[in-house]
Amino acid sequence: MATRMKLKLKTVFVLYFMVSLLGLVYALMQLGQRCDCSEHDLPKDRTISRLRGELHRLQEQMRKSDATKQPQKQPAKPTVFVITPTYARLVQKAELTRLSQTFLHVPQLHWIVVEDSPHKTPLVTDLLVKSGLTYTHLHMLTAKDRKLQEGDPSWLKPRGVEQRNEGLRWLREDRRAQPGGDNQQGVVYFADDDNTYSLQIFEEMRSTQRVSVWPVGLVGGMKYERPVVEGGKVVRFHTGWRPSRPFPMDMAGFAVSLKLVLANPEACFDGEAPMGFLESSFLQGLVTMDELEPKADNCSKVLVWHTRTEKPKMKREEALQAQGLGSDRAVEV
Repeated sequence: MATRMKLKLKTVFVLYFMVSLLGLVYALMQLGQRCDCSEHDLPKDRTISRLRGELHRLQEQMRKSDATKQPQKQPAKPTVFVITPTYARLVQKAELTRLSQTFLHVPQLHWIVVEDSPHKTPLVTDLLVKSGLTYTHLHMLTAKDRKLQEGDPSWLKPRGVEQRNEGLRWLREDRRAQPGGDNQQGVVYFADDDNTYSLQIFEEMRSTQRVSVWPVGLVGGMKYERPVVEGGKVVRFHTGWRPSRPFPMDMAGFAVSLKLVLANPEACFDGEAPMGFLESSFLQGLVTMDELEPKADNCSKVLVWHTRTEKPKMKREEALQAQGLGSDRAVEV
């Protein structure tokens, strides 16, 4: 295509040159003469008209060629499969709304939302339908003996275990049911509904080959926790609690290649793992520390934060309810 274009441009240049040369020759012939040269004008005008017609034809061909040229097809980005456990509470809709509107800015993202519930709730169903995202809606109830009770500290029992494992189960079944190698391209990320995410982190993780890692802010009673990188390799972890754990990282601090997840069907989160070992229970069978892929400028930038929404205080609401004047229960919050 480039060679043909060069030839056409060369032809146009030659035609312009010939027209200009003929005009110059004619002008020189008329210098000093006082005669009626109309008999000479006719052949010249015909030649110029013919050359202009040829020039116009070539320009039209070039215009049509440009219009029909197909743009180069860009390779599709690997899909980011985000697994989000969620459970019913006053701030649930607010949390999921904020998260969904972040995801709207991330291309090629598939959101897998797993409710801690015996069934899909209308609140989450309606939110997902209206979200504008590609999504899968699942549910898996946490066993009663594994649930935190009122007043229990958040660290006493791991949360979201059954829901993350249900997301992994669905993902493995769905991808294997789809023919073609392209369906194994992608990355799996576990995004809790109360965290805050920079859009950049999703582009950073998209190139994951096995397991990629990065810092997490406001976690573990510290400003941040992060893998420490030397010579492009993770050599240890900056954390304030039990740094000897196999992978002392927060759930928001890593992503796993979809191929790796599919190649290891037994890899899952262990709900019986000791406190702080939930992430390690999943990663130990997938990767070694030496194979970790540092992102976020060699783990020097914080692009995700372990934030939590303050639990709303309902004292006035409870007082009004006791008087029969509580808020309308039909209004979804």
